[in-house]
Amino acid sequence: MSDNPLAPAWLVRPADPDALAPLVWPASAARDEAGAIRLAGVAATELAREHGTPLYVLDEDEARGRARRIREAAEESMGALGARAHVYYAGKAFLSAEVVRWMRAEGLRIDVCSGGELALALAAGAEPAELGLHGNNKSLAEIDRAVEVGVGAIVLDSVVEVERVARAAERHGRVQGVRLRINSGVHASTHEYLATAREDQKFGIPIADAHGVVDAIRAEPSLRLLGLHSHIGSQIFDAAGFGEAARRLVGLHARLLEGGPVPELNLGGGFGIAYTPVDDPAPAEQIVGEIARAVGEACAERGIPVPDLALEPGRAIIGTAGVTLYEVGTTKDVHVALEGDAGTAVRRYVSVDGGMSDNLRTALYHADYTVRLAGRRSRAEPALARVVGKHCESGDIVVRDDYLPGDVAPGDLVAVPATGAYCFSLASNYNYLARPAVVAVRDGAARVLVRRETEADLLCRDAGIPRPTTGEESR
Repeated sequence: MSDNPLAPAWLVRPADPDALAPLVWPASAARDEAGAIRLAGVAATELAREHGTPLYVLDEDEARGRARRIREAAEESMGALGARAHVYYAGKAFLSAEVVRWMRAEGLRIDVCSGGELALALAAGAEPAELGLHGNNKSLAEIDRAVEVGVGAIVLDSVVEVERVARAAERHGRVQGVRLRINSGVHASTHEYLATAREDQKFGIPIADAHGVVDAIRAEPSLRLLGLHSHIGSQIFDAAGFGEAARRLVGLHARLLEGGPVPELNLGGGFGIAYTPVDDPAPAEQIVGEIARAVGEACAERGIPVPDLALEPGRAIIGTAGVTLYEVGTTKDVHVALEGDAGTAVRRYVSVDGGMSDNLRTALYHADYTVRLAGRRSRAEPALARVVGKHCESGDIVVRDDYLPGDVAPGDLVAVPATGAYCFSLASNYNYLARPAVVAVRDGAARVLVRRETEADLLCRDAGIPRPTTGEESR
């Protein structure tokens, strides 16, 4: 059977629809004798039976191992240049109390971008001095709380925030460490980047305006300039864009040294992962080494000491560690007309018990994912499938294009890999669906990180629904 003409150019009909692409799945993923996918030694069928579906599954060793290797690569690369490295885990990718503890145990700091993320990180036991606070519109309350608890670094995103953070620091009798977010003009995605003079975006300030803002920071006794910060994009497959950003930022850094110390440089992150078998990102450790080399070379050209380097790898830590399990509810074949007089081709729609409420990335970004049967093997011929959710939206798609065995049927368990980042974080209660549980797997055992929502959870915030009262409450 040839490839379906409806398939995108990158998608190749698999010789074995049961195979698990190594870069896309956690290293522990494998099929057992019964054909079920096992993650860290725990069968997907077991997980679904015990915890229900949809279900987010996180491979703890995968996440921690990636965090550890990136930190070690950064420390080694920067140590060779006589400087230190600080690696931040991006809370926006996925945040729970246990994940905060994993990251701290592996020597990472935590980056948060809201009062809620800050509250969770603190509740999980994170040291405030090891936290960074981002955001283009931090509220006065968020700034005040961050300063009060002693957050190590606040990223200033605008001139307005200089005064706001300074006044909060005065109220609490602190000298607050701050970084200034700079728009370097470098935009990167996958293996390409574009360098311009200015950026049209909501984050940061242009390089040309940096001196004036730094002067304002230095004029505030309650503020301490830690350094510059930049972020050039997301899902980045190599270090080329970072090299150009480093050259530009180090140039600014050198000029700012004339007015006082600038101990750090934060080049952000956004390292990419493989969502499909054709994705080929460079290993994060390699990207880290090349960034360090670019910073070292740029500093040598200007005859200045190498500053400490901060990095925020993003999804590269948690993305591949996550797999989402769904149960198939219905299937249907749709005959789609081809261009000209080429006739029709069949696309199989496989409806599952979740959708855009647990994975918004496909609808929001037209992101590509892959899918595999998770509970059994199949010898059926592969059929082009589109995995869709149960929401009342035509754009409610989980996996836009992949091949599943032709005998996929209601009741089957399917797994979508590379869902550790930005799926749980973007989850919603659209159509009043309860959000899934999150479980961690390690050494053949599973434990709940975030419990599944219930209908009672959905109803409890509606003020129009009477709450049951106990005798104590009625007194």
